[in-house]
Amino acid sequence: MPSAGDTRTPERISEAGAPRGNPFGARFVAPLYLGASLNPVNSSIIATALVAIAAALHIPVGDTAILISSLYLTSALAQPAAGRLAEEFGPRRIFVAGITLVLVAGIVGSLAHSLTALIVARVLIGAGTSAGYPAAMLLIRRRAEQAGHAAPPREVLGGLSITGAATVAVGPAIGGLLIGGAGWRAAFWINIPVAAVALFLALAGIARDPDPLRFGSPRALASRIDLLGMLGFGGSLTALMIFLDALPRLDWPALAAALVLAAALAGWELRAAQPFLDVRLLVANGALTRTYLRNGLTLMGTYVILYGLTQWLEVARGLSAYQAGLMLMPMGVLTALAARVVSRRAAVRWPLIACAVLLLVGAMATLFVGSGTPIAAVICVTAVFGLTSGAGTVANQTVLYQEAPAAALGTASGLLRTFGYIGSIASAAITGTAFHRGVSDSGLHSIAWVLVAISALVLVMTVLDRQLARADLHHTDQPPAGARNPGPAPSTEPTRTEPTRTEIPRTEIPRTELPRTESRSADMTTGTHTTPALDPARTALLLMDFQPVVLGAVPDPQGVLARAGEALAWARARGAHVVFVRVALAEKDAAAVPAHNKTFSQAVAAGYLTDGTAATAVHESLKAEEDDLTVRKTRISAFASDTDLRAELRARNVDTLVLAGLSTSGVVLTTLRQAADEDYRLFLLADATADPDPEVHRVLMEKVFPHQAEIISTADLAALSTAAQ
Repeated sequence: MPSAGDTRTPERISEAGAPRGNPFGARFVAPLYLGASLNPVNSSIIATALVAIAAALHIPVGDTAILISSLYLTSALAQPAAGRLAEEFGPRRIFVAGITLVLVAGIVGSLAHSLTALIVARVLIGAGTSAGYPAAMLLIRRRAEQAGHAAPPREVLGGLSITGAATVAVGPAIGGLLIGGAGWRAAFWINIPVAAVALFLALAGIARDPDPLRFGSPRALASRIDLLGMLGFGGSLTALMIFLDALPRLDWPALAAALVLAAALAGWELRAAQPFLDVRLLVANGALTRTYLRNGLTLMGTYVILYGLTQWLEVARGLSAYQAGLMLMPMGVLTALAARVVSRRAAVRWPLIACAVLLLVGAMATLFVGSGTPIAAVICVTAVFGLTSGAGTVANQTVLYQEAPAAALGTASGLLRTFGYIGSIASAAITGTAFHRGVSDSGLHSIAWVLVAISALVLVMTVLDRQLARADLHHTDQPPAGARNPGPAPSTEPTRTEPTRTEIPRTEIPRTELPRTESRSADMTTGTHTTPALDPARTALLLMDFQPVVLGAVPDPQGVLARAGEALAWARARGAHVVFVRVALAEKDAAAVPAHNKTFSQAVAAGYLTDGTAATAVHESLKAEEDDLTVRKTRISAFASDTDLRAELRARNVDTLVLAGLSTSGVVLTTLRQAADEDYRLFLLADATADPDPEVHRVLMEKVFPHQAEIISTADLAALSTAAQ
């Protein structure tokens, strides 16, 4: 996931330019839902066509399994890649390009006369449909920001989950109906009308991406999207899929290749200036990583039933493809109903626990299913998995939206689907292993025992995940998603209206809600506060640690970069001094770090603060000029003993500092406290400061920093400097 790579300024739309009426009306959401459903419906609809395809092409049925694995593998690779491309080039462009590719794939598959041509069509479908979900997540976030919402309405994200989860379950029934009446080619040509409608709706209902399309040199483009990271991720995942697909035979070379490539990928991404797969974020953000694992394991269990039970119904019970698909219809209906119910709830912990319990119940019930089991009882078992799929998909998606950095939402959303596809391919391996000697009741029971183990693991992971409880507690105190300009949690006091910032007195700065550095942050201050004006000629703007290596660890790196850029533009326009502070270790600096220095000894061991690399340079969006001062430090504080910052500020007759930096608990905290002790007048830009831990950021801003500095926003700078004139 990208850390600081996207240098485009976030779209800022005035109230007049915000979407009118309901910003999430049918015109906007319909193409997103339709586009996001293309991937799951193509994943499941093919299940009922495999036997017919094998007969038409005169090949063994087993050979057609590649039509499933090829789409899964392509999708697993393409989902996060499409998210990254959507972040770089604009979500609407990538969304439209993906749908166009699906349209082409539908034509190729409809005209195919060989297995090779069908594989090509499935790969194109996998690549094209992969753009739908991550691009839709970015478009929804952008729409919420344009409309002034802290978050989109829960029903919008829920609708995205409902369409995806429900189409997975009803796909076999739709496929059985289509293929029974129109032949196996229907599994491919159905994409043509659906993609055409989705393309028309997208062009008509989704606003164009505001940023101009830019490519730059091939080398710069490859760096921006981290092409090597994508290729390494693809290679490692491909080797893993080969290993899983070979089960029950153990393909040790494939497993070894997967592990070696994964290690090489991690090493590369730790050094990449704009990593595709942000390893540090995955390690630091345990809640996000656990969401990926929980989602993958849950979908593994659901897909085991979806495919394993379908095969068992057709072979052991002698049902036709249409009949088998029809039996799964209640599963699809309950998937949609469960998703809708959960989407209306702010809490996620109990839905996820219920999801894990239902998965365990369904797995244990499958142990008692056999050739003599009444069809009604089999349908009831599938219904349990439908509830599991609907609740789990929506709740995990909600956690993803809450935990993923805003600038990396596209890649993060794609990775959520990637883990789901890994679970899907693993489920195919489980089913293939259980049925490798023939489809039978004993094989179905073997699948059930694997499901019991999976569901028990998911349940333990969920119950022990304390972050879910903390997130629920926090969101219970927040306004409903979609409320405009959310303020502090409701109290018994009368509601105060937000002051209108039309005219600012000379030294009276209204301290209303500051722009947020992260969607879950609380207001910094409220009320009115008298803030002394500042003289730009005696003021220095300190932009601290705005480096790719640091940006990757904070929420909304793109947003905080943009606001730092606004502060820099103010300093240039007003004649204030500009100081860039960066942390980087030369070889001799690294050698001088003692082992007991926990922060820097770990940095030396990892090698990610090495001077001279792109990761430790000041971010390219913040351009230094000849008169600017650049300070390289080898410890946390900008006033560390190895810098000449004090002397430089004294030479420039500076007595006032405006601080912005990363992170709040690192360079900002140490520099602010030291500058306060040295009697500088201090202003801290709350919206150009961020920390990996939003709660730490909030406590410092609310409880600590106001005792040493004036807490302001970048929007206040112009008024403060004007008041001094």
